[in-house]
Amino acid sequence: MYQPGVYGSNGYDHQQQQSGGGQLAGHRMRRGSRGRPRIHNRDGSGNTSGRNRVSNYYGAQQQEKEEERSPPPPPPCTDFDMAYFHSYAHVGIHEEMIKDRARTETYRNAILQHQSQIAGKVVVDVGCGTGILSIFCAQAGAKRVYAVDASDIAIQANEVVKANNLSDTVIVLHGRIEDVEIDEEVDVIISEWMGYMLLYESMLGSVIRARDRWLKPGGLILPSNATLYMAPVTHPDRYSQSIDFWRNVYGIDMSAMLPLAKQCAFEEPSVETIAGENILTWPHVVKHVDCYTVSVHELECITTRFKFESMMRAPFHGFAFWFDVEFNGPELFPSNSETSSSFNASSNGHVADSSQRKKRPNPNEALVLSTAPEDPPTHWQQTLIYFYDPIDVVQDQLIEGSITLSQSKENARFMNIHLEYASGGRSFVKESVMR
Repeated sequence: MYQPGVYGSNGYDHQQQQSGGGQLAGHRMRRGSRGRPRIHNRDGSGNTSGRNRVSNYYGAQQQEKEEERSPPPPPPCTDFDMAYFHSYAHVGIHEEMIKDRARTETYRNAILQHQSQIAGKVVVDVGCGTGILSIFCAQAGAKRVYAVDASDIAIQANEVVKANNLSDTVIVLHGRIEDVEIDEEVDVIISEWMGYMLLYESMLGSVIRARDRWLKPGGLILPSNATLYMAPVTHPDRYSQSIDFWRNVYGIDMSAMLPLAKQCAFEEPSVETIAGENILTWPHVVKHVDCYTVSVHELECITTRFKFESMMRAPFHGFAFWFDVEFNGPELFPSNSETSSSFNASSNGHVADSSQRKKRPNPNEALVLSTAPEDPPTHWQQTLIYFYDPIDVVQDQLIEGSITLSQSKENARFMNIHLEYASGGRSFVKESVMR
């Protein structure tokens, strides 16, 4: 069993032993859409009620059903939420996401692949942004699409809908998914909710609340499931550029800068692109998310143990994280079935924990959006957690430990990362915050 070592100080932080985390320098917020106080119903009137109003069309029986399944009151909209929504009013973020062809074309293909389940049906687009996914659904024949976004980008989305003569089909609701009212159950929920390291920004919680408020039994959620992976990496070029530079600067020994340089470069997670050759071994499944069954509580704290065996001799610089999402119907994900991950065994031959496994459909039918290093690059890139000092490993050397991802008490959209790892008889802890 892996046992944490005894941790001390190295003079600039606690890495070889322990480290703290802070704000990710230059980190871009990239997911936006939920909550502001200005809420609109389908008829455009203001109404800030957080409860679902059931139309007379369904009658008293439907109203009783809705009351039985009524979710708990929505969380308050905080100043952090308001700042988050405001960041998504900037067109540059939406331009970056739309120009990500792997992202946008996969969503469009998923809508076309499930056109028979969308045509003539009612759709909710959670965090619609500029409205492009809502329009794809309308083009696929949706009867009605509720495009919901808390950012002021919803104002532009409404103009885009009008310009495409889709106002009778696409209804833009400006507000948090937790607060807006929709007068009917829906057949489909679509959302591009994934943040860096999959769960950063905590937007999946809004998809869950939309599901619990409105989705019909047997309804479709796109994407249907997601998997977060991690693997040890070697990246000497990155270390050389950020650290070794200071050893000789125009012939001057500036190695006194090394402790500060290491802290500034590697204290927080780094979002960047790496290649498949940077990966030291097969990845480990950190978390599998079934969008049909996952709960908000389940996402508050995630812990997994890992065990790797290096496939080569190399300096071990840290861990990389990436994810993939799949677009499938609920029948592939029964809540009581045992499922297997896309990487169904770790490097030591041990299968991932059953609570994190999923059932892969026929590869010819599965539509996957992947952010893995070996796949076409996306704007998510990969997330790297670097060590202050690399560990030299040889082929078949064991790397083991645990990682815990938890929502920050300060702001649930932030993610606390607690990493314990051991290799070659040495044990370490690194802590950071993704802000």
